[in-house]
Amino acid sequence: MKFEKPAVSVQDQIELLKRRGMIVGDDAQAQHYLNFISYYRLRAYWLPFEVPAANNGDHAFRDGTTFEDVLTLYIFDRALRLLVLDAIERVEVALRAQWAHHMAMTYGPHGYLEQGHYAHIGRHASAVAELNKEFTRSRDTFATHYRDKYTSPKLPPVWMAAEVMSFGLLSKFYSDLKLRSDRNAIAAPFALDEKVVTSFAHHISHVRNICAHHGRLWNKRFTVKMTVPRYPAKLPVAMRDADPRYLHNTLVTLDYLLALIAPGNEWKQRLVALIDGCPLADPASMGFPTDWRVRSVWKV
Repeated sequence: MKFEKPAVSVQDQIELLKRRGMIVGDDAQAQHYLNFISYYRLRAYWLPFEVPAANNGDHAFRDGTTFEDVLTLYIFDRALRLLVLDAIERVEVALRAQWAHHMAMTYGPHGYLEQGHYAHIGRHASAVAELNKEFTRSRDTFATHYRDKYTSPKLPPVWMAAEVMSFGLLSKFYSDLKLRSDRNAIAAPFALDEKVVTSFAHHISHVRNICAHHGRLWNKRFTVKMTVPRYPAKLPVAMRDADPRYLHNTLVTLDYLLALIAPGNEWKQRLVALIDGCPLADPASMGFPTDWRVRSVWKV
């Protein structure tokens, strides 16, 4: 099928929204946001307000839907992304630190490059090639210094490698370790099974990419899900009846890990306040169970 939709000016976009039933109280404000956010990006936030059109044509909007409602959801999602990124940053740094320290102390500064420690030759070779590209591109002072001073090994020691590799690449190095004892030693400070850490690292690298590219998060259905932990017991209890394809379980796990990494943090309080402050952002759209507010994990 050939794409034949024409480009539409911002003013015509506003008229289209009005024809479909959206209340636009301030044309100048709508034009401003459509100019600086874009119709296509905002479209994701008015989808929950759409209903089938009576004439079987384009979608219409529920009675009473306003442009301000759409902006409210957009602003909520932006704040949610920033909160999630804040948590992921601290969890990511902690995972990098544990991986680098264990590999250095167990196998030496460059032992992480030895094929014998990994389960799949092809995956390891691909990961090392990717690391080589990332290290070659790096302009960090330590990377430049290493390249200028040392001719062998070409790649840096593990504690430097942990700083230049992407989190997605780190999760590949971790998940492909041949010995379960290595994976469990790295996971031990988090009191989680290595299978859960492997799954969660893969999952949050996906979530992180969505956030980094300013993608929609609040009602996102993830293609990369995390494994529900069996212990500590409070995690499976908190995740009972939650939809694993959405954000709830991610938020619970981030809060659990932050309590270990940054005791006394107020991340959960900020998150609950954000949800409470936006009734339009139905928690069910993030996979929250109906009784989430009475569960101990969400009490602040």
